[in-house]
Amino acid sequence: MESSNVTRAVAAATSVATSLGLPVSDAVVLHNSNKLALRLTPCDTFARVAPVGQEVAQFEVGLAQRLAGAGSPVCPLEPRVYTREGFTVTLWTYYEPVTPHVSPADCARALELLHAGMRTVDMPSPRFTDRITEAVEVVADPARSPELADADRVLLGGRLTSLRRAIEQRGAVEQLLHGEPHMGNVLSTNDGPLFIDFETCCRGPVEYDLAHVPAEACEHYPDIDGGLLDECRQLVLAVVAAWRWELGDAFPNGRLFGEELLCALRDGPPWLTLDMMNKRLGL
Repeated sequence: MESSNVTRAVAAATSVATSLGLPVSDAVVLHNSNKLALRLTPCDTFARVAPVGQEVAQFEVGLAQRLAGAGSPVCPLEPRVYTREGFTVTLWTYYEPVTPHVSPADCARALELLHAGMRTVDMPSPRFTDRITEAVEVVADPARSPELADADRVLLGGRLTSLRRAIEQRGAVEQLLHGEPHMGNVLSTNDGPLFIDFETCCRGPVEYDLAHVPAEACEHYPDIDGGLLDECRQLVLAVVAAWRWELGDAFPNGRLFGEELLCALRDGPPWLTLDMMNKRLGL
């Protein structure tokens, strides 16, 4: 989220919390991407804030409630979506981070449990290929990605198209997925790893979710198709790269991230995971 909007987003979350009788004297930014994650104190509430129109908060709340009811490892939340000053706000239970952080084995087990719970939930959701389509549209339109060099436009567009074809030709079993279960969407708590941010849920092979987590965690997840996982890792790099080059992208250090993603795609395998990319950039 642009720094100019952070103050307004914080004010919106504070307004919602105080209207519910929660005491708020401070708001600590925990994570800033296209959405803002805040810790409100002293009420110790976790708030997620996004501009109206850039979220599917009602879908997220409904899904999170169903998953919690199924015993899935998800963070509890206030079952309503609030709108203030052009922002949507959802409130979640805040958990003090525990150390050490989530181990690869715990991450894999939690994701396996989440996937099992998701197989019991019947909710209409987009397919993972919808993201590829959106990314291709960004890359193909210079008006939407004006700073993307022509050669990189050809690289990204061709890679996205070929990877979609290769993954679909495998005919893997598909199910409801988290969509972005990277470590920024996993809370390390005394109750174990808990997932947040279900706005990105989609249907696809479990390898698509696994492509977002550290490589060490994948070693503990059963029955993975290694070839499909490699293709999904490459796909994630290409899709995220397209988003980082989109005009108006509000991801902090987004252009730098986009340049490094293009380098990773040119370098070839072994494909970097998102946590490795963050470490490379010191993010």
